[in-house]
Amino acid sequence: METSIIVSGFGGQGALFAGQLLAYAAMESGKEVTWIPSYGPEMRGGTAHCTVIVGDEPIGAPLVRNPQCVIAMNLPSADKYEPLLKPGGLLVYDDTLVRRALVRDDIRGIAVPAHDIAMRHGSQRLVNVAMLGALLAARPVVELAAIESALRVHLPARHAALLEPNIAVLRAGAGYIGALAGA
Repeated sequence: METSIIVSGFGGQGALFAGQLLAYAAMESGKEVTWIPSYGPEMRGGTAHCTVIVGDEPIGAPLVRNPQCVIAMNLPSADKYEPLLKPGGLLVYDDTLVRRALVRDDIRGIAVPAHDIAMRHGSQRLVNVAMLGALLAARPVVELAAIESALRVHLPARHAALLEPNIAVLRAGAGYIGALAGA
């Protein structure tokens, strides 16, 4: 089985880091992985994204036209990727910056108060990991414990003080989805 995921947001929101964490966690869980970042003039302020494919078998091609899952951390990302999602796909979006109803009725959309979750844990810089936790609670491509392990290994040393807040916000993002499912 193979799952394609696009993580997208403004440059500086950590979309590439969230995708990289997912890729590391999947790889360290014994899965096949590709991670393709989008660099260029979009990096700071524009829309930046990455594509992650996680599979049980070798991945034939790293490019994805119609992903199964999208994390949209801003409105331009939701506008760009909602039409491209496969029917039955999952769009997890930050309801702080995406304040419109989804257009499609053949996909599952989950609005996550990611900014609020991140701020409760100390910094808006944690939105990306809150969104990743929400995605993984809705579509468990890898276990949260694998993401926690990847954070411990791959979080840059200059951000060591953010390790525990990142783990807490990862769990909070997942917990938000769990609470929705239980409601």
